[in-house]
Amino acid sequence: MALPDDIRACRLCAPRFAATATRHAPRPVPWFAPGARILIVGQAPGMRVHETGLPFNDRSGDRLRDWLGLDRDTFYDTARVAILPMAFCFPGYNAKGSDLPPPAICADTWRDAALEHIGPAPLTLLIGGYAQGWHLGRAAKRAGVTRTVAAWRDHAPDRFPLPHPSWRNTGWLKANPWFSAELLPALRDRVKEVL
Repeated sequence: MALPDDIRACRLCAPRFAATATRHAPRPVPWFAPGARILIVGQAPGMRVHETGLPFNDRSGDRLRDWLGLDRDTFYDTARVAILPMAFCFPGYNAKGSDLPPPAICADTWRDAALEHIGPAPLTLLIGGYAQGWHLGRAAKRAGVTRTVAAWRDHAPDRFPLPHPSWRNTGWLKANPWFSAELLPALRDRVKEVL
């Protein structure tokens, strides 16, 4: 079996997910192939991705594609774009309806093999605190998402830290106009360059 098939068959978190408020079964959503030019590292799939089996198949994905200047066909072309979240399954909701964090066992089990399978990508997008902490280390964990994203020039042109494109972050985007004015134009230029 190829690595994406092995990941699709993974059921390590079945007991954990059965104990969540959603009581769902695992549905890993690997979306990558060797040689991708852009690596998107996110947190974990949401409920809609769990239901459809397609990553970023929601309003967050619409916003992310807009940020990158990519149409759906290009975005979902695994020869160009690899999507490698910190966990491949929707982790569920807690009793208050908030997303649970990505289970560390997923990254511990699959991440190194997946990164090796994809190979070096000229552009890596680090979406949210979990991805930034893993790839940028303790300094990013201590700084938090806003400060890490604000320091995007320290990581460009090979890596761009980004906030999550969720509608919940609309207030963050309004409070940080430099993101749209400065970071996004540089990111779109880099996306065109690597593709």
